[in-house]
Amino acid sequence: MISVPRARALAVLGALGALALAACASGGTGGQAPSPQPSTAAAAAKASPAPQGGRNRFTAPATVDNPMFPLVPGTEFSHTRPHTVVFTISGLTKKIHGVTTVIAWDRDFLNGKLQEQELAFFAQDDAGNVWNFGEYPEEYEHGRFAGAPSTWIRGTGHAYGGIHMLARPTAGVSYREGLVPPIEFDDVSKVTSTGQTTCMQGRCYRHVLVVDETSPNDPASGHQIKYYSPGVGLVRVGARGGDSIELLALAGVRHLGESAMAGVTHEVLAMDRRAFDISKVYRATGPAAPAR
Repeated sequence: MISVPRARALAVLGALGALALAACASGGTGGQAPSPQPSTAAAAAKASPAPQGGRNRFTAPATVDNPMFPLVPGTEFSHTRPHTVVFTISGLTKKIHGVTTVIAWDRDFLNGKLQEQELAFFAQDDAGNVWNFGEYPEEYEHGRFAGAPSTWIRGTGHAYGGIHMLARPTAGVSYREGLVPPIEFDDVSKVTSTGQTTCMQGRCYRHVLVVDETSPNDPASGHQIKYYSPGVGLVRVGARGGDSIELLALAGVRHLGESAMAGVTHEVLAMDRRAFDISKVYRATGPAAPAR
């Protein structure tokens, strides 16, 4: 998800574990992850929970049912204040590094004008951890496409995706969401508390998970404080410190009908084609395809 604020061009919503992907099985949707390069492994080990059974195995990766970050095709989340971020789960998938990923379409609007949009790719391992597999973030200036310089794809161009959401978050555990040296992307998250209550816009969410996200490469960006509610996902984004403090709150969740989903598919496929044209690292992925 497009994160606010962020040190790079984009991020809805979300760590390199002690093991990162190497060569996954070439056929089917499953696979095993390999080890990262030594320097990356050392960095990952400093901010990674101990391995759990099923981590780095992806038997049904496009079924993302982690209660704190469920990705059900056709679900659209709107977050507001002061701008609007719309996060839509498409009905499309993309194979990245041998693993079938879910494609999410993330858009950022300010005063009704599109500022940024991205395709984000997620997969869930057999232990229930949700992993980041890459982002194709498009930037816009005065309503016109201005490029996508911060594109990254796991396993390509020295990019290592990490964990977006742990299967069993425990207070005090830190983990990497990603490490991509060529674009200076290095997001580290820490579970600060669980079982919390947060209220906004006349509604309270209980059993909330609170995560503190920061970028070691850009300490001036401060900390994003993210609140996740079971069965919903991201409901609130706060901030602590930093030179650009912005806040977001969940304004609504809706489930798109057939006609609306056809429009989503059209837009996502158009972005997918554009990405192949302009991004070398993106060409390592398979084409977007309907989920099976």
